Amino acid sequence: MFSFNVVGGTVARDIIGAARREIVEVVRSAYLTHHAGQSVNPNSYFLRFPDKPSARIIALPAYLGGDYGVAGIKWIGSFPQNIERNVPRASAVLLLNDYETGYPFACLEASQISAARTAASAVLGAEELLGSRKARRIAVVGSGVIGRNIVEFFAARDWEVEEFSVFDKVEQYAGLFCDHIRTTIGAAAQPAASLEAAIKGADVVVLATTAAEPYITDPGAFAPGQVVLNVSLRDIDPGIILSSHNILDDVDHCLTANTSPHLAEQASGSRDFIDGTLGGLMLGEVSIGADKPRIFSPFGLGVLDLAVGGFVFGRAVEQQTVVPIDGFFGETERWSS
Repeated sequence: MFSFNVVGGTVARDIIGAARREIVEVVRSAYLTHHAGQSVNPNSYFLRFPDKPSARIIALPAYLGGDYGVAGIKWIGSFPQNIERNVPRASAVLLLNDYETGYPFACLEASQISAARTAASAVLGAEELLGSRKARRIAVVGSGVIGRNIVEFFAARDWEVEEFSVFDKVEQYAGLFCDHIRTTIGAAAQPAASLEAAIKGADVVVLATTAAEPYITDPGAFAPGQVVLNVSLRDIDPGIILSSHNILDDVDHCLTANTSPHLAEQASGSRDFIDGTLGGLMLGEVSIGADKPRIFSPFGLGVLDLAVGGFVFGRAVEQQTVVPIDGFFGETERWSS
């Protein structure tokens, strides 16, 4: 009755790589389930360290109802200094709990899952805000795992992109990312000489950095109608947020932890600058014009990790690539008969 299984990162990566189109639809369904109120998504808890101010480990507990019926928690470390050692910034595990008994039934390496749900969310936001899957140019700021996953999800959704422009503070990383785009996706890609050069003229701007505070401060940085995927959440000056159209994945969650929208709320004293949520946009409850930049700020909800993690676990069970841990629970009966 009570089994416990492990899904390793290699298995998760292979499943995700073969099912990106499906995962976008899983994330769409999870957003709509959350929008309908069939979820519990408490605030994330940030564990910080006095001698490592840029590092944190975050706990994201959640319950996702509807067709999912699963609870769980993601425990994800973010150590930006890892990049200096050519180690990915983030590492994570995901525990899934049975909703009937509360017993955990699976532990999954979750850095791949976290990146996939982030990428799927970003691409959904781009599709809804742009109204198509066609772009002359997409600018990607940041050459890490998240940026790479977002580009791969664009490709999986059959976006027609003439060119990708990549900017990174480390020129070598931008070059490597462009090589990856050209060889694995077959799209044209060029490193940008500057942040401004990357952004100017792009139909879609993807911000996927490790920035701790805003550095995009020019009021004219983004053009009217330009779609900005504010994935890393802290790149944009609050003044720019206040003068743009803003779609969030969840208002209460995004207005925390000194994200750019949170700073905008603090600066303005209200939430009037928020047009709505992605779920509302999908359902036609929200509409926005092209008279100002259109910014999507996804805080990253635990319910999305549950949805994608549950999908990966189910596929791993089908493929018999889970690792069962026999005897994980020491007692499964209160009293022996």
